[in-house]
Amino acid sequence: MRYLAIDPGDKRTGLAIGDDQTRIVSPLQVIETSSPDERLRLISRVIADEQPDAIVVGLPLNMDGSEGEPAKRSRALAQTLSARLGLPAHLMDERLTSAAADAQLAGQGLTRDQKKARRDALAAAEILRDFLGREDA
Repeated sequence: MRYLAIDPGDKRTGLAIGDDQTRIVSPLQVIETSSPDERLRLISRVIADEQPDAIVVGLPLNMDGSEGEPAKRSRALAQTLSARLGLPAHLMDERLTSAAADAQLAGQGLTRDQKKARRDALAAAEILRDFLGREDA
């Protein structure tokens, strides 16, 4: 099964693609917009291009496991995409995925802006790796 992972943010949304057969996950791109409607349109376009069988949306839980506003927005995004596109949507705890992405970028000689441009797609890839690593995936 082919999956598109989404790391939603207020300004930048990271995307990654992978599948459960090879377990190869690749960062895809970062969408830069603060407009929820534009974000949906751009994600829908990527879904049309990449043809995933399902989506995995990062769920930004607080460190204590509770849900705040960002988690509610992620749940709403997953529901909207699933309803509009007819794809199964899964939510995956994304705590510490940005830290893992930062660790991957450390020492690569990139500027702060270059790191920022790649970070969210790498975080989406981490979300998908975590999802595929679950026993029931």
